[in-house]
Amino acid sequence: MMLYSMIRFWHKGWIDTIYINPNFHFKYYGFEWVKDLGEYTYLLFIICIVSSVFIIIGLWYRASIVVFFLSFTYIELIEKTTYLNHYYFVSLLSFLLIFLPANSCFSFDNILSRKSYKKIPKWTVDSIKLLMVIIYFYAGIAKINSDWLFNALPLKIWLPSKYDIPLIGETILQYNWVHYLMSWGGMFYDLLIPFLLLIKRTRLIGFMLVVFFHVFTAILFPIGMFPYIMIVSALIFFDGDLHDRIITFITNLFKIFFDKKSKYLNIDQISFLSIKQTKTISLVLIFFFIFQIITPFRYLLYPSELFWSEEGYRFSWRVMLVEKIGYTNFKVVDKKSGETFYVKNSDFLTSLQIKQMSFQSDMILEFAHYIGKYYRDQGYQNIAIYAESYVSLNGRSSEKFIDSEVDLLTQKESFRSKKWIKPFKDDIKGF
Repeated sequence: MMLYSMIRFWHKGWIDTIYINPNFHFKYYGFEWVKDLGEYTYLLFIICIVSSVFIIIGLWYRASIVVFFLSFTYIELIEKTTYLNHYYFVSLLSFLLIFLPANSCFSFDNILSRKSYKKIPKWTVDSIKLLMVIIYFYAGIAKINSDWLFNALPLKIWLPSKYDIPLIGETILQYNWVHYLMSWGGMFYDLLIPFLLLIKRTRLIGFMLVVFFHVFTAILFPIGMFPYIMIVSALIFFDGDLHDRIITFITNLFKIFFDKKSKYLNIDQISFLSIKQTKTISLVLIFFFIFQIITPFRYLLYPSELFWSEEGYRFSWRVMLVEKIGYTNFKVVDKKSGETFYVKNSDFLTSLQIKQMSFQSDMILEFAHYIGKYYRDQGYQNIAIYAESYVSLNGRSSEKFIDSEVDLLTQKESFRSKKWIKPFKDDIKGF
């Protein structure tokens, strides 16, 4: 799936438009050291693609998954405006796979080394299942809020705009009751699907729901590879017999390489890990999952409305919960001369960057510091920068987002609450 995703990214020209052409890149806090690579970004994608191929065929698996994790994650850290939950999921999963024997059988590593694992500990598979459970369950918890359940927002905004979808666009998607049905259905789906997949009696039903849900959302919304990644990932919940049948089927397609005469069938059987290695990996995974369980709740440390300020919003599996439209203009004031002028955002940012920056406080602050440095380099040594920012959340009237009296050059990015974000005038109940 990621091999196709990387090739698709290249084919659509997004490497240029997102990573090479922009003069400025928004960075995640703590990862400002990640630099764009210019034309060498193509080389980074090539490395990512090649490592994907090696992972697929199980060749030099351990090195390949490490290279893929580092290269893919680096790509995602270059530009914050491209953040998507499924990219985050891919980074987490690839990190997890570093410690798991995904090349235990049916791999070129087995053929070259003439060795295979005689037994795979159950926890190696269960760790991937747990990651999937966290994603779905937390996505369901996030939907337990008054906007989503009692106002059908933002689906009430999005669905009527899908009138061009054949059969249902001009009919079903226009009904108010459908918006509420899909809101409540989405919440119950996310909360219940992990348990349906975990229980053997309901597993097939659960997987059918996974396929239907993600195919349907793929039709409705432009969310890239996420639906298909989740469909394929859900296969991990099935017993090993199913995967053996899949491997057998694929093997029969390539009898020229895998037949009864192949040395692949005569490889030595070895244990997966030593006791010492198992303990080390266990500690890594324990800390990994503790982090995943706790991180989504960090928003509780902030007094502001989560959907408004987005403090603690990322990396918490909040998928398509808000519709925000913003307008942010920057005023530069020369403190010495009193000269005032406004910044033309499009002189520095792409249209995607402008759109994302306009309603996200950390990006507003980061861009303010960038243009501050720019104008200092132009000879303006004693300046202040103020933001005139207005944001509409889930169809509400536009409200002032940033305190226009605060000089953003005096503010520094941190994990602390941003006091210069104006309070949200409404109230959204729930998680």
